Amino acid sequence: MQTVATIGIGTDAFMKQRAHDFADYQNLKIKLDAERPVERVAAIRHARPDATLVIDANQGWDREILEEITTHLYKLGVAMIEQPVARDYDSQLAGFDSPIPLGADESCLSLAEYESIAQSYDVINIKLDKCGGLTEALQIVERAKSDNKRLMVGNMTGSSLSIAPAFVIAQFYDFVDIDGPLLLEQDIPGGLDYSLSGWVGPPESHLWG
Repeated sequence: MQTVATIGIGTDAFMKQRAHDFADYQNLKIKLDAERPVERVAAIRHARPDATLVIDANQGWDREILEEITTHLYKLGVAMIEQPVARDYDSQLAGFDSPIPLGADESCLSLAEYESIAQSYDVINIKLDKCGGLTEALQIVERAKSDNKRLMVGNMTGSSLSIAPAFVIAQFYDFVDIDGPLLLEQDIPGGLDYSLSGWVGPPESHLWG
């Protein structure tokens, strides 16, 4: 499977350079806020016309911003927008016909929460750190797939010891975001096998204990 490489918020020039730095990665995840989101994505698209782009708005937008920019982002080839509105404000999305699939992250931390927000989202991002572990994650997977939702696996920044279980459930997923160990100065020995192109292989057997 191929993980995204994450580009943090910065100037257009900084984000464009980071897109160049990740030239071997097919999938890029772009962190954005409400400041010039279209221009920042355009800079990255100019640098990487070949890449699949996923946006993480980190709860920083609202319905008004979405109505203003989603058509522009669609034209730039954005594949998915993760958590566009603040948790508990998902009702803002009611009736909004987005040309880009919208994903829930912070809005869906458990199977119970899935039931309350499912109608607002096309993609469910499951993070083991947030939902409580593999058992709950697999229950969300089963429920979401029965509703024909697409799935994303995410991670909190950490070593392969914390990310490896997410590698297991990533086999079910359309979007894979398990690049946490790459953001560390050094990963645990025997961890996940990351190639320069974003392909991720399993860890050495001793990592599982």
